[in-house]
Amino acid sequence: MKQSVIDLQNRVNEILGSKVVHSVIAFDELTIELSAEQSKQGLLQLKDVLGFEQLIDLCGVDYLGYGEANWESEKAPNQGFSRGVFDFDAEHSDKDLLVERRFAVVYHLLSITHNLRIRVKTFPVDTVQPIVESVVDVWAVANWFEREAFDMFGILFKGHPDLRRILTDYGFVGHPLRKDFPLTGHVEMRYDAEKGRVIYEPVSIENRVNVPRVIRH
Repeated sequence: MKQSVIDLQNRVNEILGSKVVHSVIAFDELTIELSAEQSKQGLLQLKDVLGFEQLIDLCGVDYLGYGEANWESEKAPNQGFSRGVFDFDAEHSDKDLLVERRFAVVYHLLSITHNLRIRVKTFPVDTVQPIVESVVDVWAVANWFEREAFDMFGILFKGHPDLRRILTDYGFVGHPLRKDFPLTGHVEMRYDAEKGRVIYEPVSIENRVNVPRVIRH
C-alpha cells in the first residue's frame, strides 16, 4: 500500500475531524463517509485545504436489499438460478422500503496537484425525501451529475440552480434506478405514424427480476 494513501487518510481525519463518520482504505484508494449535515463543508475542505480541485464523478446509490441477494460466485449455493432473488412488490411492504441509510451520494475527487484520489460517501437522513446540499457552486461540473442522480434515484440537491430531469421525459413517473422500480417500467412509449407523435401505452411484456450470474470453475 502506498504510504501517500495512509498519509492522506491521516490528513483527512485531522482536517475534517468529526465530519468523517467512517474511513477505510481498499484497493489502494481512500473512501470516507461524511455526515449528511456536514457533507458540503467537508467537501469544501477537501477542495480548498487538501487540494482536491477536480470532481471526477458524482452518482447515487440505492442500498435497498443490499446483502439479501446472493451475487458472489465463489459462495453461491446450488438451489438454482432464482436463489436470493426477491420481488419487492410481493415481499417488501412500504415500511420495508423506508430502511435507514437506503440512499447514498458518492463523490469521486481528484487532486491533480498531489496525484491522489478519494471517494466520498454521504447518506441522506430522510429516505422518503432524500436531500443533500448541492455542490454546484464548489464544482460547476456537478450540475448535470446532480440532475442525473435526481432523475434516476429521486435524490434532491438543496441549492441546485436548475434541478430537473435530464435523461427521462418530463412527464416520467418514478425514478428508474431505484431498486423498487419495475424493470419493465410503468408504460411503453413509441412513435405513432397515424397520429404523427409519440404515444404512451400500457406495458405489454411480463415483469421480471434480475438473477445472480454464477461462474463455476
